Amino acid sequence: MEAENIVPFNQPKPVSRFSGTPMKSELVEKASEVMPDPQVLINMVSRRVKQLNDGRAPLIDTVPSMGAADIALVEIIEGKIKLAETPAAE
Repeated sequence: MEAENIVPFNQPKPVSRFSGTPMKSELVEKASEVMPDPQVLINMVSRRVKQLNDGRAPLIDTVPSMGAADIALVEIIEGKIKLAETPAAE
């Protein structure tokens, strides 16, 4: 077996500017009132987290204890980010 075909078991974590604290459940509950479809909410949060980790600036005031997912959830709760409407395919 050649070395280039071997994938290391422990992949390095991407570097984030935000703490790695887990999402706060009260934020998830409030965000689910704004976006009741859990699949859509998960997609919105994950896309925003990626944007934040790639260097996009938060749209809210943050504190050091907030993780990227917390920031994304608060942005959804405050209406700073919304689901983009796409035209229906004909």
